[in-house]
Amino acid sequence: MKKPLWMLAASLLLAACGSEEKAPEPVRPVLSVKVEPQVQAQLGRFAGNIQARFESTLGFRVGGRIARRWLDVGAQVKPGDTLATLDPTDQQNQLRAAEGDLARVQAQWINAQADARRQQQLYDRGVGAQAQLDIAQTNLKTTGASLEQARSAVSQARDQLDYSTLRSDHAAVITAWQAEAGQTVTAGQAVVTLARPDVKEAVIDLPIGLAEQLDKDLAFTVASQLDPSINTTATLRELEPQADATTRTRRARLTLASTPAAFHLGTAISVTLSSQVTPRSELPLSALLERDGKTQVWVIDTQQKTVATRDVALLERTADSIILTSGVQPGERVVTAGVNSLKPGQKVAFDEDAQ
Repeated sequence: MKKPLWMLAASLLLAACGSEEKAPEPVRPVLSVKVEPQVQAQLGRFAGNIQARFESTLGFRVGGRIARRWLDVGAQVKPGDTLATLDPTDQQNQLRAAEGDLARVQAQWINAQADARRQQQLYDRGVGAQAQLDIAQTNLKTTGASLEQARSAVSQARDQLDYSTLRSDHAAVITAWQAEAGQTVTAGQAVVTLARPDVKEAVIDLPIGLAEQLDKDLAFTVASQLDPSINTTATLRELEPQADATTRTRRARLTLASTPAAFHLGTAISVTLSSQVTPRSELPLSALLERDGKTQVWVIDTQQKTVATRDVALLERTADSIILTSGVQPGERVVTAGVNSLKPGQKVAFDEDAQ
């Protein structure tokens, strides 16, 4: 028995409708980043080194030829340690001459004492003249003054001999020598530089433009160039008022909040400058979607694993990043690749651990 024509037509229509059902849209893999808030703006990173806050340059207090340097650069010294010595011949001769003068004047003073005593005895017995007694007493006083002068000359000559030895007056580290053995130096000429290792600071050179904008809100992070995990914070202690004529930079000295053991004198450091700013977010430039005069990004719904556009306020654009002041929240995930080929509500696959 044949089917009626209307039943055959209905069967064909149902078959056609079933074949026109759309297949589910495939899930698209995307790259994404998690939004991290920024409350500090990076102003730059500069190389520097660790130096002693207190340094002193020493020299001999007398002139002469350096006979010997006892220590090298880098040596640690204690108070009273000998650093260098001069040829002491001249000072020794001066001391011998002064001691000879002292012996002569002492003999004259003894004779003046005896003469004054004799004249006084004669005068007391009534056989001596007042004039002779006055002369003897005056000679005694004059000789006494000469004796004190001779003693002072001997003391000064001994000091001059002692000054031919250069000693450290505090615990320090030798950082530089300005004179060599055999060299003739004058009194006060720089010979050696000592640095106190107990108080250290960071020293960097800043461009003039940035140096003129420094304020109390700036934060300095000081890290070792060899191991950035060794770091500390610092504050500005001193900024040189005059720029270097060659480099056009101004030297800044920073007081360290703490001094890691690895921060030896001369350690190479990296100093990062940052300043407090209104909260903002930095994203890769590839995350930006610009169309119809709007600036947008694709935000991922991590529960539904779908994407949707979000209007954002763009503060700054660089060669590889954008700075947003609003539109995204900390912790949200933003698509960073293929933003022009996504559709609202589209299913996506992403790495939840990607930062």
